[in-house]
Formats: sequence, C-alpha cells, structure tokens
Amino acid sequence: MSFKCGIVGLPNVGKSTTFNALTKSKNAQIANFPFCTIEPNVGIVAIPDDRLNKISIISNSKKTINSIITFVDIAGLVKGASGGEGLGNKFLSHIREVDMIVHLVRCFEDNNIQNVNATIDPLRDIEMIETELMLSDLESLEKRLDKKNKNKIKNEEEKDFINYIYNNLEKGINPSNLIKTYGKRMVKNSSLLSLKPKIVVCNVGENDIGKNNGHIDKILNKYDRDNVIEISADIERQITELNDEEAESFKSALNIKESGLDKLIKASFSTLRLNTYFTSGEKESRSWTIEQNTTAPDAAEVIHSDFKKGFIKAEVMSYEDFVKFKGEIGCKENGKYRIEGKDYVVKDGDILHFRFNT
Repeated sequence: MSFKCGIVGLPNVGKSTTFNALTKSKNAQIANFPFCTIEPNVGIVAIPDDRLNKISIISNSKKTINSIITFVDIAGLVKGASGGEGLGNKFLSHIREVDMIVHLVRCFEDNNIQNVNATIDPLRDIEMIETELMLSDLESLEKRLDKKNKNKIKNEEEKDFINYIYNNLEKGINPSNLIKTYGKRMVKNSSLLSLKPKIVVCNVGENDIGKNNGHIDKILNKYDRDNVIEISADIERQITELNDEEAESFKSALNIKESGLDKLIKASFSTLRLNTYFTSGEKESRSWTIEQNTTAPDAAEVIHSDFKKGFIKAEVMSYEDFVKFKGEIGCKENGKYRIEGKDYVVKDGDILHFRFNT
C-alpha cells in the first residue's frame, strides 16, 4: 500500500515551499500572496530506509526499490470555507481524498511575508481549520440523516456511529479523540474530514532552529508530542539545492540531525500505525508498507492479489538476523529461517518470501 498526505493550512504559511522541499521539485508555485496554489500539486517520494540499502547489498540485488509516500499541496483555507469562502468547496473535496492531514502552521515572525491575520497565532490557525472541517462534516451528516437518505445507512452500528459524531459536532466538540470504541474501518469509510489522522508541522524561521519557541510550546501543551514536528521550510528548500556533501555540511553547521522528510515519515508511520516489510533477492530488494497487525496473507496481497488468493506459507527472516548472518543462507544455517502460516502477524523489518499457488 502507499499512503497520501495532504499538506493544509492557511494561505502563505509555507505549504508550497514545504511541498517542493519534501518532493525535491519546483512543481508548486511560491509567491508572497494568498491563494498562490489553486489546483493541488502532487508529488511522489521514495521513503528512505537504511535497512533496505543494507539488505540489497547483502543480496547483491540488481535493483533497490523503496516504498512510496504521496504528498498533496492543497490550496490555503480561510474562515468560512465550509460555506464556500475562498476556495472552500474545492479545498474540502481535495482533502477528502487523502489518508492523513499534514497541518502546516507558521511559527515565526516576518514582516516581509504576508499573513492573512494581523498576528501570528498557530493555535488560532489550527482551530480555524478544524472548525471548517467540522462544519463541513456536520453538513455532510445532516444529509445522511435526512429522511430521504436514512435507508442508505447499512446497519444499527453505522447509524449509532453517525448519530454519535453528529451530536458531538452539533455541540462544537471535535470528535477525533472520542471514537476509540468504533472500528478503524468504519472511521475510515466514513470519509469525515474531522476524523482523518493529523500531524501538526510547525514551520519555523532559519534563526529559530533548535531554540525555544513560544508558539510551539503552546501547541505541545495541547497536542500529542508524537503528532507535532518542527521544520524550517526555507532551510529544507535550501538543502535540496545542494549536492550531498554540501547538504551534510550545511545541516551540520545548523545542527540539523534529521531532515524534514525523515521527521514527517517517522511521525506519519506512528500516527497511521504502519510497518515496513521487505522482499529480497538477486533481481531486486524492495520495501513494502503495511498497517500494524497485518497477517501474512494480507501482507502478500500488497504485492499482488493473487498472492493472497493462493497463499500457502510465508518464509520469514528478521532484519537483524539477515544482517547478522549475512543473508538467507546464513539464516538457514543458524536456524533463523522460519516457515509461518496464515495466522502469522508480520513484524516491522521482516524479510518475507511468499509461497502461493495460482
């Protein structure tokens, strides 16, 4: 599976600069005025993983293929978007298509960059967008609960779910933290914007890197630390314009240990509860993204649906054993090569070969 992250925020907070830096492209127009982005920009990025590189070397693979993440740079949102203000309806339709929201907020002062509000207040900006998402969901649920559409609700569980979310939204309560009793699939299939997993990305100025930032402190007091990361979009942009040696020297001078992309991928995997497994041989070594607690047949389906249909067994080695014993032969000689059945839950870092019958 691959997953899609929508970069959202108010106009002129650095969304397009961040998108270009993450995707190492110049596809998104950057300008010092609101609504520079109208149609969403889409970029596909290989997920870096040092483990895959080591596996590929050990297997002497001809190709190394990373799993991917898709970023979508979505037009800036303004207050009243749910009622059609700005690019409201278009924005909301684009965000409905992503798996996760990357909420970019401006956490630095700069009089040279226009701001849609008179002051810099990232908490206010987050709440403004969350309110618009909630209002959009409220309207959507009202239509579902209308007498004409009630017969389309599949069962009592779904009806209970819709009423629960609607009642919270009507009271102005964000339901995102109140849905643990409902299945993940039901939440995902609801297509409700306020229930989408979110990460808050704090965009800081070049001079603020590694320093205390009052704006970020306020966000951390309200949101889970695992769902908040700090980057400097402008610094990330500058890094992409350097060669590898220059980039490492530049990051070292600024004491930057992790790129913005690495931070975002790590937070995304944690928020979406994802794991990585590998396949490896002389032809290619490859990484695959799956949800945590995925069984072997479902992991096989990520490669091809026939792999699940005809699943027989999975040949399994851990990444640590594969590296320690220098490949498949070494794992077999040291009793670290296992055969697992349909109930096996794939672990992060597993190296798998699937036996199947078509």
